[in-house]
Amino acid sequence: MRRTLNVVRLQLINRQTFIWVPLIVLASATIVSILIYAMIPTDGPKYGGGGQAPLWVFFAVGLSSMTLTFPFSQAISITRREFFIGTMLAAVMSSAFMGVLFLIGGGIETLTNGYGVNGWVFRLPWLWDAGPLGAFVVYFTLALFFFVVGFTGATIYKRWGALAVTLASVAVVLVLVGLVFLVTKWELWGQVGTTFQQLGALGLALWGLVVIALLMVISFIAFRRAIP
Repeated sequence: MRRTLNVVRLQLINRQTFIWVPLIVLASATIVSILIYAMIPTDGPKYGGGGQAPLWVFFAVGLSSMTLTFPFSQAISITRREFFIGTMLAAVMSSAFMGVLFLIGGGIETLTNGYGVNGWVFRLPWLWDAGPLGAFVVYFTLALFFFVVGFTGATIYKRWGALAVTLASVAVVLVLVGLVFLVTKWELWGQVGTTFQQLGALGLALWGLVVIALLMVISFIAFRRAIP
């Protein structure tokens, strides 16, 4: 366990990647969103997706955690199991930190009535229907999902090369397009919309955690023979 925690420390040595870059992107996206809201000539509530900007950074963080840190870890005799578990713990901690930041942002927006311009970056109604805890789970899941996708993609690249990454990406796209085709052909969009509405953001986030667990399993299987 101590060696696994050392991997967490190893990943967090570069705080710029895990902390400062996401914070800078989050602050910049918030400021830009507020300026845009202030230019919109209406008194009604204004909603935007600027809050998702730092979540995409976690994709790059997942990539770098594998491609940059993994080779170094092998040079200092850290086992693959320790590296994998420690890296995932670091991802969980960073994702939880991001979730807390989103809750703080939502609280600030509530106290200031949308920064004084009725503009909302974090406290989006659908995401907050289940309350603050539900919103935290949603943001936590999104950040962790992007991290694991990036880490899994980098692991597949390290194990089988660029061709495998390309084929896996094409396969995912084909599956998604196939699902859209079947839903459209069988005219199931109404049922799909009803299901999403019943699940809500929290329900979808919980299913997202299941998807993340599956990606972690796939990633670990490929990681066992990945080339540093």
